[in-house]
Amino acid sequence: MGGGWCYVKELIMPEYAEHFLEVGCAALIFDYRHFGASDGEPRQHIDPWRQIADYRSVIDAVTYREDLQTDLDPDHIGVWGISYSGGHVLAVTALDWRVKACVSQIPVIEGWYNSMRAHGSVGFRELTALVREDRERRYRTGEHGTLPHSGDPKEVVATWPHPETKPVFMKIKETTAPRHEHYSTIASVEGVWQYDMRPYLPMILDTPTMMIVAEGDDLTMWEREIPAFNDIPTTKKRLFVQRESTHMTMYSDLSHLAVAAKEAAAWWSEWLVEPAKLAAGRS
Repeated sequence: MGGGWCYVKELIMPEYAEHFLEVGCAALIFDYRHFGASDGEPRQHIDPWRQIADYRSVIDAVTYREDLQTDLDPDHIGVWGISYSGGHVLAVTALDWRVKACVSQIPVIEGWYNSMRAHGSVGFRELTALVREDRERRYRTGEHGTLPHSGDPKEVVATWPHPETKPVFMKIKETTAPRHEHYSTIASVEGVWQYDMRPYLPMILDTPTMMIVAEGDDLTMWEREIPAFNDIPTTKKRLFVQRESTHMTMYSDLSHLAVAAKEAAAWWSEWLVEPAKLAAGRS
């Protein structure tokens, strides 16, 4: 389990993991490089391709480390991601033969579209100007500029111009995720604009894949999520549209979180837990 934009491993993922443990799964939650307990400079820099590589490095550890083999089953590994990482896990599932099931929750599919649609014309002009200025300054000084994770677009240029996001993340920071910092490098925005999971979807031929979408989601854009689900060729797939929810209530409202988590847990049970039991019985 890896998180989305500016997540640390204590941010909301343990609450989801509790539901997965109930059906017999183990959950390994990790910090990407540049975040939380992991090292890496500059801090708060988000390179999605390195984060996808970090997912695969965690799978390496689960698969190849002998000291983990007594507790974990390397033949029944699933990947879960939410928001930005909801897109990451689609690439990981496409690329990594060891993944036996996937849950992609409220994913970013096409970063440039997502950014442009979220900001609107005028806001996107402001963000573009900031990115261009930072790239020149970074070349001349070697120093990374930063910008807020989210905020009110009337007051600040942020990566994600949604005023409802920051209060939710700040409350989580104050309670369970003190390592969370609500900003990133400006260069991280360029990573969003290069981000597109659509080329990976046709590669998911046989891996069970579930997508969880919030009805009307205008943060990660459900009008891109549902077509992406339809482009996944495996017949072992399920789309769950969570009604009367939003992108952020899957973080802020534990009853909404529980709905999504139980749907995912049922998917793990069907494609990971029960097959593992059958395999153990045959051996």
